[in-house]
This record gives sequence, C-alpha cells and structure tokens, in this order.
Amino acid sequence: MVKHMVHPMPRFFTRERFGRPQFLAGALLLAFLAQAAWLIHSELTASQFPGTLEGARIIAGSRQLHGINIAGAPYPDPATLPAEISHDAQGFDTQHSPLLSLVTATPLIITPKSLLDSTWRWFPRLPFLACGLALGASLWYVARRLCGNAGGFLALTLYCFSPAMIQASAVWHTEPEILAAWGSFGAIFTAIAVAHTLYAPREVVLWNWRRMVLLGISLAIAVGSQFSMIIVVPVALALMLYVAPVRRAAALIIWIAACVVALILLFATYFFHPHAFFESMHHASFWGATWRSFTVLAVYREVARELLRACPALALLLPVAIATYIAWPRSRYFGNTAPGLIALLFIILGMAHPDQAAAGFLIASIPFLLIFVSGTIADLMETRYSQLIKAAVWALVAADILWTLQKLAQVPNG
Repeated sequence: MVKHMVHPMPRFFTRERFGRPQFLAGALLLAFLAQAAWLIHSELTASQFPGTLEGARIIAGSRQLHGINIAGAPYPDPATLPAEISHDAQGFDTQHSPLLSLVTATPLIITPKSLLDSTWRWFPRLPFLACGLALGASLWYVARRLCGNAGGFLALTLYCFSPAMIQASAVWHTEPEILAAWGSFGAIFTAIAVAHTLYAPREVVLWNWRRMVLLGISLAIAVGSQFSMIIVVPVALALMLYVAPVRRAAALIIWIAACVVALILLFATYFFHPHAFFESMHHASFWGATWRSFTVLAVYREVARELLRACPALALLLPVAIATYIAWPRSRYFGNTAPGLIALLFIILGMAHPDQAAAGFLIASIPFLLIFVSGTIADLMETRYSQLIKAAVWALVAADILWTLQKLAQVPNG
C-alpha cells in the first residue's frame, strides 16, 4: 500500500507573526491612534462645520464622485477658493491630483446617512488616520528588519509620540501631508525590497509582480498627493540599481512596469478623463524649487524648529547619531546610510520649496530620519557601554513621551 504524505496546513497565527513584539507594537500604535483621535475631538467639539481647506476638499471630491467635474482640474470658481489651496489663474491645482479630495470625500459618500447624522465630521479624517497607522506599522517593520528589536521599537516609539506625525494623521489645522509621507516611504523601501529579491534564482519579472504593483501603488500615492514628490521615482530607480548591480536590466524592467502602474492609477484619480488629466499635468508644478532659500538664515531656523517639533528627542539623539555615523565605521552600512540620505534629500527639498510642498517634504523626511537615528543608536546599544546607553536613551524617550502628552492635554477645543 502506498502511503500518501499528508502535508500540514501552514499556520498563520504563529509566534513569529503574532508574538510579544507584535503586541507591543500594536499597543504603541493604539496610543498613537488615541492621541490623534483626541486632537480631532478637540477640534470638532468646537465647531460643527469643517475648516475652509477641508470643506474645499469635501466639495471638490463630492462633485467628482457625482460626475460633475474633476477636482482641481480645474476648480469651477477659483476666486472663491481659500488662499491656502495652490491653484493658478485657470483654477488648476498645481500641487495635487484629485487624490486628496477623493480620499476626503469618499467616506461621506459610501457611508449610510443614518450613520452620518451625528458623527459625519469624523469620516473625512478616517482615511488619514488609517494612513498614519499604516505608516507607523511600515516604519516598525522596516526598522526592526534593519536595526533589530531595539532599533525598531525606538523608531516606532518616537513616531507614535511625534507631535507632527500625530497632527498630520489627524489633519489638525494642516493639510494631509501624511498621505505623501506614506507613499514616499513605501516607494523607497519597496524599491529596495524588490532589488533584494533579484538575487533569488527565479524568473525575475513574473515573480516580482506583486511587489511591482505595490511599488506602482506607492509611487501613485506619493505623486498623487504632492506632484513634487515625483522625485521618489528616479530615487527608487537609483536605489534598485545600486542594491542589485548584477541584475540592472531586470531592475530597470521592474521599475518601468511600476511606473506604468503608477501612471494608470494616477490617471484613474481623474476618472480616466484624458483632457482633464493632460491639462492638469500641463499646469502641475513638479519642481518649483528655488535655491535662494539657502541664503536665508530664517529658513534654517524654521526647518530646525519643524524637525524638533516633529520629535523633541531629536535635539539630543540626532547629533549623537550623526557624530557616531561619522566617527564609527561600523555604523556606516546601507541600512543606516540610505534612510539618512533620503531624509537629508527631503529636508533639502523642503528648504528649497517656498510653497506648500515644503511641509510635505519635511513630514516625509521624519520616518527616514527616525530609522537613521534608531539604527545608529541601536549600534551603540551593542557596545560594552550598552547598559548606560540604553538607560540614557529610554530615559530621554520617556521624557519625550511625557512632554508630548502634556502638550496634548493643553490643546484647547477648536
């Protein structure tokens, strides 16, 4: 009798997937969600009407979803728009595709009216809260893979108690730059992951189709949220060619395929209206940088203030990380260098853009900066002074958490 081998079904709920680190990370993300929800609650209890920027996005997105016109391509009456919305004389949005308007308005359209009666103001914020959580989870996953548990939890803790990231996810008196930050982060590290898989002895293009699509989605989110984020497209290619120098032809094919996917998805945000799409691309500001900003001292002070507002602990951790990276060759590896260079690039672009794109670049730099800092500090934690360094770092992080919670408690309604 021939005995057939019975292969056990793969287990999904394993300790590797759902162990103590995952539960601790989930607890930190819940704390992040609670803080962002508190900001939204404090704003919405003061007024039952949306702010001018959010109201403009809701109106534009709703009109597009009802087939009236395409959001920002152009706006029907640009003279009535808030000054904060970037548009030219013809009414075309020069900074954003319809993506932000659609993301803002869609929850209001698809949710039953019976659920919108008393809580409708929350619904436009939910997609951006989800983006903030997704970015935090992605940051933890990448940092843990690059820096180990210590570096992963340090990066995630700093992120979850970052005032700027909490504000961006809650869209509290700001534009929803969190979408551009999530898209750019996903595009960069998906490109790196795709390049690493090229060393596997498999059919390159077909095997990577899922990551190709994921890379295309990330690029579409980044560029659709902020046209000047198109910089991540060549950066992604450069990283892929660097990581997989022996498979550069395959990397180029995958990159081109991902760009095609991104272009189709970006076209989809215009509901496949070619005239609106091409006219919008003609009016879009894909660069808009001016290097005169680097001659103004106030710009440096403002950028430093924004970075410290994003994470007050960086006032001490960032100089230590930079000094360690320069003085200690062991810390100068790809897992530290690449995030550090991307963060520096985004900070430089934030300084070079005098318009609304500056805030998007600065917010997008924070996750990369946190990985650079956490990776370098995690390296220091493995030296003979590890106990002293761990005590000092986690004491600083605890002080950072308390400072953030205190500031949140002082937020007035409105």
